[in-house]
Amino acid sequence: MEELYYTYYQSPIGMIKIAGTDHYIAELSFIDKPGQMKHGEPGISEVMHQCTEQLIEFFSGKRKEFDIPVHQPGTFFQQKVWGELLQIPYGKTISYLELSRLIGDEKAVRAVAATNGKNKIGIIIPCHRVIGSDKSLVGYAGGVWRKKWLLQHEFKISHGIQTLFD
Repeated sequence: MEELYYTYYQSPIGMIKIAGTDHYIAELSFIDKPGQMKHGEPGISEVMHQCTEQLIEFFSGKRKEFDIPVHQPGTFFQQKVWGELLQIPYGKTISYLELSRLIGDEKAVRAVAATNGKNKIGIIIPCHRVIGSDKSLVGYAGGVWRKKWLLQHEFKISHGIQTLFD
């Protein structure tokens, strides 16, 4: 097992923990309480440095796609769902039902939603782009307010329109 390093990035929507190895990013998650931050000596690999740079570009509106290697263990089903998340275009959303259809099983909508919630590599694997069938902003590990911010940000950059939600 490769050594896992971690670092933090202060984004416009809060502190982000970046964990990874010399070869891939394993986690990108929001930290809401100082107690959630690890103590001790963090490390940073080249891929983590690239991740931080790409996050800076993403938040400044200069990057729409990430091109750094990621890895999170999961079942075949989970990998399939996470793979489909990577296909959702920047500035677009789909519903959990649509995502279920894309993986070939409309009846798996609850399992798809649960898998979406288990994504440990937020933003890069864009689980924030999945919304309810009624267009509601349901569920996001980083908080619904962050999901809304991320969708607004992407919509503004890709469509030149200030607001997606009223």
